[in-house]
Amino acid sequence: MSDDWSADLQALMASLGPHLVELRRRLFIVLAAITVGVVIGFAFAEPILSVLAQPVGGLENLQAIELTESIGVYVRVAVLVGGVLAMPIIVYELVAFVVPGLLPHEKRALYISLPFIFLAFIAGAAFAYFVMLPVAIPFLASFGGIPGNFRVSSYVGFITRVVFWIGVAFETPLVIALLARIGIITPQQLIKAWRIAVVGIAIAAALITPTPDPVNMGIVMVPLLALYGLSIILAKFMYRKRQEASQSEPETSSTLSHG
Repeated sequence: MSDDWSADLQALMASLGPHLVELRRRLFIVLAAITVGVVIGFAFAEPILSVLAQPVGGLENLQAIELTESIGVYVRVAVLVGGVLAMPIIVYELVAFVVPGLLPHEKRALYISLPFIFLAFIAGAAFAYFVMLPVAIPFLASFGGIPGNFRVSSYVGFITRVVFWIGVAFETPLVIALLARIGIITPQQLIKAWRIAVVGIAIAAALITPTPDPVNMGIVMVPLLALYGLSIILAKFMYRKRQEASQSEPETSSTLSHG
């Protein structure tokens, strides 16, 4: 029995070996892309910090309490910039690792969606910075009439967290459309789960929103609900495309066999 178990384990490792080598190669490319992005982020960290500090009135309204706090903020900004700049490569390498198991029309859908997924993230980050934060920051800064001296580390961490997660949320419709194109989910499932989606969006808005008041939660919930509706529309379109492709494939196969 132990010999059979050992043989099965060796066969499993032999089959997984090429995949692990491929995964290691792609992870190395991703790490190299992030490293280059972080270096670029360090070069532009100061002007980026100035932009991030605009909602609170500029860097002069922020202060560092600890000796290494400013350095930590620069590192945080550089890592964020590195991740954003490397995102197309990260998505491409992830897709390239998964693509061999997909059908030709599924591969085309994934490749076409790559730039749009990146643009959706940028659109979400822009929405958070230009629409949401200008409303939330003054409310937080003047709440209760208490003057505040804001720590640069907590402020930058808060800003980057909100901008990042809103950017990720804006990618949701395209991700759901891809899943529908591949056949993992259907638009009917999305429609039936709308109540669960509303509850989940409310919870996500409560976690993402910087304040507990209904105004700022509404600022987050309204676009997320609209994104869910857009997800259903895109899922319907992409799922119909999948059905058309699956119907045409047998016809093509039978034509080739008769030829």
